[in-house]
This record gives sequence, C-alpha cells and structure tokens, in this order.
Amino acid sequence: MSMGYQQEFSSALINAEQPCPTQLKTWNGSDISSRFAVYRNNVISSLINALADNFPVVLQLVGDEFFRAMANVFVREFPPQTRILTFYGAGFARFIEVFPPAQGLPYLADVARLEFARIQAYHSADVAALGPEQIGQVLSQPEALERMTFTLHPSLTVLNSAHAIVSLWGAHQGHIDITQVNPKKPEHALILRNQLDVEVMHISAAAALFLGALMERQPLAAAVEYALACEPDFDLSPIFGHLIQTGAITRYSVSNSAA
Repeated sequence: MSMGYQQEFSSALINAEQPCPTQLKTWNGSDISSRFAVYRNNVISSLINALADNFPVVLQLVGDEFFRAMANVFVREFPPQTRILTFYGAGFARFIEVFPPAQGLPYLADVARLEFARIQAYHSADVAALGPEQIGQVLSQPEALERMTFTLHPSLTVLNSAHAIVSLWGAHQGHIDITQVNPKKPEHALILRNQLDVEVMHISAAAALFLGALMERQPLAAAVEYALACEPDFDLSPIFGHLIQTGAITRYSVSNSAA
C-alpha cells in the first residue's frame, strides 16, 4: 500500500464527506461503499469510546449524549496520530474551550486538563527519589538555600484554574457532595503519582506559586519568597513534607554542582 493511498484511506475513514477509496474491493462483489461506511462508523465509535475512557468526569458532567456529540466533532477534526490511544485527547481541553455548545460550562476545559494530567502522571517515567535523610542533609546547609534548586518527579503537575476543578473532580469520585461545590471558586490542583496511585490534591495559591517556581528551577529561597508574597503566613512544612513523603524530589543542585 503506497503512502499516498494510506493517507487517502485514513482521511476517508474520518471524513464522511470523502468518498470510499477507489482501490478498495470486496471478495464477493458486494457494495464496497456501504461496507466502508460501516467500518468508518466503527472506527469513529472506537475513538469516541477512547475519549470517554480518558475523560470520564467530563463525560459525567455533560452526559453521554452531549459528550458523544462533542467527541464526534473532535475526532473528525483531530484524528489520532498513532495507534496507541492511551494519550489520545491531548488537545481535547483546548477544543472544549472553543466548542460553542460547551461555552455555558466554563469549567469543563480545565476539568479535562486535570483528567489528562492524571493520564500523563500515571504513565510518566519512574525516577528514583531522594530519601528523607538525604533531603535532611541538604536542608542542613542554610548558607546554600539561596543557590539550591530541586528537580521534581516528572509525574508532578500544577494546574491553576478560575474554577473549582479539584472539587468537581472529587465529587465524581465520591469524595464530596457535588451540591456543595461552587464551580466559580478558583482552585489549584497538585497532580502527582504516589506509588501506583495518582493523587489529585487541592493546594493553596501560595503553594501553587511555590511549586511552580521549583518546577522552573528557581532556588528554594526564591520559591518561598514568591509564596510569602502571595500569602504572608505561608507555611512551607506541609507542602514540602508532602513532596518528601510521596518521593516527588528526585535531585538537587547548588550553583553548578549536582547531587
């Protein structure tokens, strides 16, 4: 099968307005167009199901009919570029933002971002963490804190939203009553793989700033200053302790020397 024909076949599979590829034939002479249409529908349905598996809370928030109609448009505009569907939907959140029927649900795109961040966290690389004793030795060097940077686990993501994405997600896990959730309340999410589980944790704006600075390889002292500027009574201990407990700190460096 030539590359040009492969492209024609793939394009026709997704786009119902394109005719059946001319080179296709059936063994018994039956109508190839109708058989190809059935195959096309099966492919589209499989891709929609893959999105439903990857974004279950988005599905629950809008209902099956709305979700499948929205996913149908997305699939036709953004077909997968690989046979592996684990990460299919990388652009789904951005698509939802501009999808006209979803404009009445301004939190929906950020919920999709949270769900996709969980997928990425689950499949991120395994990296050995620094142990509590190692980190304790690091922090015993107060003179180096202004030059000390940390590398965080690749599964770690921080999402800042103008909407209650952690609460909305948590309600659909049975953690809280969804009737008590105010979707308009800004929330900040820490997504992190802890052993084999992916945690979604609500954190303060100050903690989000702190983690964001660390992820940008800002020195520890500077990251704390950013957090204190946002929240004068910011306490480093809980969030930093959580990083240690979950094995989220993988390396540190001071100036140009690395651990």
